[in-house]
Order: sequence, then C-alpha cells, then structure tokens
Amino acid sequence: MSELSGRPTAAELVAAAADFLDNEVRAACDGQVGFHARVAANVLRIVERELLDETAGAVREALGGLGFADEAALSTTIRRGELDDRGDDVMACLRILVQHRLSIDHPGYDQEA
Repeated sequence: MSELSGRPTAAELVAAAADFLDNEVRAACDGQVGFHARVAANVLRIVERELLDETAGAVREALGGLGFADEAALSTTIRRGELDDRGDDVMACLRILVQHRLSIDHPGYDQEA
C-alpha cells in the first residue's frame, strides 16, 4: 500500500488511538466506560487491518471471475438461484471472501483447517 501523506500513516494513527484506548483509558475506567473503550479499541484495530490489507485484490479477482463487481451483486444472484450450475466456482469464491473477512475481523481464524 502506498502512503501518499507520509508518516505517521493512517494505519499508524489508528493503531496509536487503539493503544491509547486499550491501555490508558481502560486502565483509568471501569464498568461500562471501560467496556466501551475496549469495543472502540477493537473497532480501530479492525480499521487498521483494513488499511493495511493487501488481499483485497484477491477478493476483486474472485468476484470478477464470476462476473460480479461486489458481494451484494453476488449474493443477490445466489439467492435467485442463477448460479446453481456453477457450484464449484461459487464455493471457491465464497471461501476467498470468507477468509478475507475473517483475516480482517478475526485474525487467525482465516486459516484453513
């Protein structure tokens, strides 16, 4: 990913904010405020992973291989049953989409068993 704005990068700023929430704010708060600080830190870590993600091209390629620009169009077509005859291709694409999403939302869960 090219950084047009120099340092700190957007991902570094997001990571710093997440660390602040996770370490400083949570240590100074308890109860509901501490919980919400933890949730906010987790959200920022997801944003950081999205900013650093280098696998989005594989997702676009998988969708494009089936003739779709995005997941919404693919899901609509699947619901209509229009891809029933391309089951293996659809499953391969869905595996890539799920692995990608897991790598962003739940790192470590994206590894095939």
